[in-house]
Amino acid sequence: MEKRVVLITGCSSGIGKALAEEFHKCGFSVVATARSLDSLDGLKAEGISTYSLDVTDEVGIDQVVKAVLKQERRIDVLVNNAGYALIGPAVELPEKELKLQFQTNVIAPLLLAQKVAPVMKEQRSGLIINIGSISGLVTTPFSGAYCASKAALHALSDALRMELAPFGINVVSVQPGAIKSQFGEAATRISARVLKPDSWYLSIEESIKMRAKLSQVNATPSEEFARRLVSEVMAIKPPSILRIGKQSFIFPLLKQLIPTTLLDGILKKKFGLTKIRSKDSIQ
Repeated sequence: MEKRVVLITGCSSGIGKALAEEFHKCGFSVVATARSLDSLDGLKAEGISTYSLDVTDEVGIDQVVKAVLKQERRIDVLVNNAGYALIGPAVELPEKELKLQFQTNVIAPLLLAQKVAPVMKEQRSGLIINIGSISGLVTTPFSGAYCASKAALHALSDALRMELAPFGINVVSVQPGAIKSQFGEAATRISARVLKPDSWYLSIEESIKMRAKLSQVNATPSEEFARRLVSEVMAIKPPSILRIGKQSFIFPLLKQLIPTTLLDGILKKKFGLTKIRSKDSIQ
């Protein structure tokens, strides 16, 4: 019997790297991708196939999928993990950054699904795993674009799950909580780039930085996350929605139980919005 083949995006570090290693340990033929091929040297040394892939490049997506099919002759699992973390005040976000946020977190996963679905249909089996976030369920200040992109990915996952079921293709929406990764570092760099010198929120810049790093506070190790995910999705009947990691249950529960006005007040205080002086506020 041929090895099952899994194609994973965003494998340079964190969740993607851990998933590549875990699938490899479980006997899969793993194809790990990232924008920088050099960042995948460690995985390559473990016997994992590696490809350079910028998920915002549609031509690149097509080339990689074709190359994988030529090499492996099949694709059994697609893991859409590559992501972009745009952190900053929504009213001040540059259009270029907004487009990159949705191109990476929403459009790219759908394009990849469109490329692999015909193969899976022909095989009469397949699994598409979209790595969303509890941020797609609970919006916090300064992460509006990121939260919106993950909410959109959840919605697409729901649609794909129903639409592809008749063809033997399962779709799992993974909604992690705090998972140890490079997310905080990347988000911090991006937030520093988009925060303008004349920002309305310059007086609470530290709160914006705190939001960028929030997912790394008391975070679940990525290796633990990967073990749980692979175990769950490889079940005979994989779950439709899978939540793993710290805060992955409590935050969505609070969203349901706490009145919106009260939750807004709690979040505004936590992220420093109550500290903005009236003279700095919008008149």
